[in-house]
Amino acid sequence: MKCRHCGTEITQPFCDLACSPPSNAYLSEKQLDTAEVWAPLRTFVCHSCFLVQTQDFHTPGELFATDYGYFSATSASWLKHCETYVDQIADRLQLGPASFVVELASNDGYLLQYVKRRGIPCLGIEPTLSTAEMARAKGIEVITEFFGMALGEQLAARGRAADLVIGNNVLAHVPNINDFLSGVTKLLKDDGVATFEFPHLLQLIRHNQFDTIYHEHYSYLSLQAVERIARHVGLQVFDVDELPTHGGSLRVHLQRADTGQRSESANLAALRQKEVEAGFGNVETYGSFQSIVNGIKFALLEFLLEQRRAGKKVAAYGAAAKGNTLLNFSGVKRDLIPYVVDRSPGKLGRYLPGSRIPIVSEDRIHAERPDYIVVLPWNITDEIELQLSYVREWGAKFVRAVPELRVW
Repeated sequence: MKCRHCGTEITQPFCDLACSPPSNAYLSEKQLDTAEVWAPLRTFVCHSCFLVQTQDFHTPGELFATDYGYFSATSASWLKHCETYVDQIADRLQLGPASFVVELASNDGYLLQYVKRRGIPCLGIEPTLSTAEMARAKGIEVITEFFGMALGEQLAARGRAADLVIGNNVLAHVPNINDFLSGVTKLLKDDGVATFEFPHLLQLIRHNQFDTIYHEHYSYLSLQAVERIARHVGLQVFDVDELPTHGGSLRVHLQRADTGQRSESANLAALRQKEVEAGFGNVETYGSFQSIVNGIKFALLEFLLEQRRAGKKVAAYGAAAKGNTLLNFSGVKRDLIPYVVDRSPGKLGRYLPGSRIPIVSEDRIHAERPDYIVVLPWNITDEIELQLSYVREWGAKFVRAVPELRVW
């Protein structure tokens, strides 16, 4: 296996989660009669550039199909985060009607709707038809293609170079990260800025967030790794923000290395030092994660088996990809969690990949009054607890498996 960035042969394991189907490959009832495609879910670290990455078994077309099941606009807290970002970046860069904004992996228009509302011309690039159609219904122009250097060059040649390129939770999702960021270099105007948000590897390790590992996430990114890749393709990171989203994310700000004029921020130097102190430049740092992950699996299974023996009713909330990683690695099926509740209309009536647990509406909670509700998208626990506050009326408790088992 060769590193997707530097091409070095890599053998150092980081985390082995056995086998599972793609985490967003939700099943229709008809598909329950067909076999799913399971593949090893293993991650390794490159001892040369320290990029943590999956061993690939699926093509992007298989993972991000036309009926892709993730819609960004279903989380109120995420929408507020994006609205705030648009207001801040538009003011910082003084964007207006003469500017042009491009979002990569624009999904259902969750973010560009706020750009459009400010009267700033914008374009979304989104390969999954199901989400792109929802964005178009909001009046947003969308190109349904995978982004890379060729598309970046084409857009720039057609006079559509960008003042701002946005990529939220996409940088980890691209198999050829060099080609992807090369496209950003081509797409940016001379003084243009790109911002990318992605879960921070430092938080993944510190808070045991192994369930954010799935086939669609080809890379698990540190600032160190992103800066190295950026330099390779002619980009420069000049600022970084640490964010609470998705359990702890980074927002990196980049400019073209040849024409950008912005100075490096103090935040950047501070975070570089933090990663040095965390040992990110030593391959040994990555070797102890597996035993922690195994312990989380055992704790969840013991809890669920204990409730089954006691005759308690257990439900899950949030048909999130991270939940599928957790359930499939732990071997949890419908005998331990009979259903999962979700508010996304595109998921209702379907089944989780692997575990085949049915996805149902919130009415099921009202009808069955479960004793325990396992929160799968732990990154929005506060939002979910508020939505389901009424379950306290019959004494129900919430459960989280990550970063460690918690019942409250």
